[in-house]
Order: sequence, then C-alpha cells, then structure tokens
Amino acid sequence: MQYFQTTLQLKEYPRGFHLITDQIIQAMPEIRQIKTGLLHLFIQHTSASISLNENADPTVRTDLEAFINKLVPEHTPYFEHTYEGPDDMPAHIKASLIGSNITIPIKDGSLCLGTWQGVYLGEHRNYGGQRRVMITVHGQ
Repeated sequence: MQYFQTTLQLKEYPRGFHLITDQIIQAMPEIRQIKTGLLHLFIQHTSASISLNENADPTVRTDLEAFINKLVPEHTPYFEHTYEGPDDMPAHIKASLIGSNITIPIKDGSLCLGTWQGVYLGEHRNYGGQRRVMITVHGQ
C-alpha cells in the first residue's frame, strides 16, 4: 500500500462555488501511480466547504449559491456569533451542511468521477482568503 499526502493552497476565491478538480489533480500527480485506491480531500476551514457536483453547466454553481443563501440568510436576528460580520455565522452553517471532506475512488491512475462530476470549493465568506485542502492518496 502506498500513501501520499500534500496540502493544496488555493488562491482567494470570491463567494460562491468554484471547480477545483484540475488543481487537485495537478497538486497530486501520484494519483497516476495508483491502480486501485482512494483520494481523500479535507478542507481546513470552518467557513468553506468541499463537495462533488455538476462540472459542465456554470448555472449549477450560481443556482447552488442562490439556494444556500436563501436556506441560510445573513442578518438573521437570533445569530449570536457575528464578530466577523453578517456572513460569518451563515458561512459556518453552510460549511457544516455541505461538508468538509470527500473521498473519491481511484482506478488505473484516474479519479473515478462520473461524466458530469467535479470537485467544488464552496466559498461561503465575502472575503474568505486563501483556503487549504489536505489531499491524501492511498492505494496500490
């Protein structure tokens, strides 16, 4: 069994959902060495998320952002955690709902993504800054 691990430092993204599949693959070229294994991604932040979704039509990204903002609106009067602004607590809730990690199978040196699947960074802050994603690959 082989294990590889690295941290991908993402550039600062605006609020919304952003495809980062290619960056993940570029950051971990060892994927090509794995015949059968797993890629695990973990975002090291509490106000951003990581997920899989449609990678072809960009309106999916804007629809996801519109829906999650309606589901968890800013300026909610009962939120107490507002030290960093009105987007702070909603960002934490959105990150908890969507999640901080995903696992993708690897077969014959490639990620086993569906035809229309891509890895998304969900940036839930107006000014979240750079984000770090831990990438771990294990397999044979």
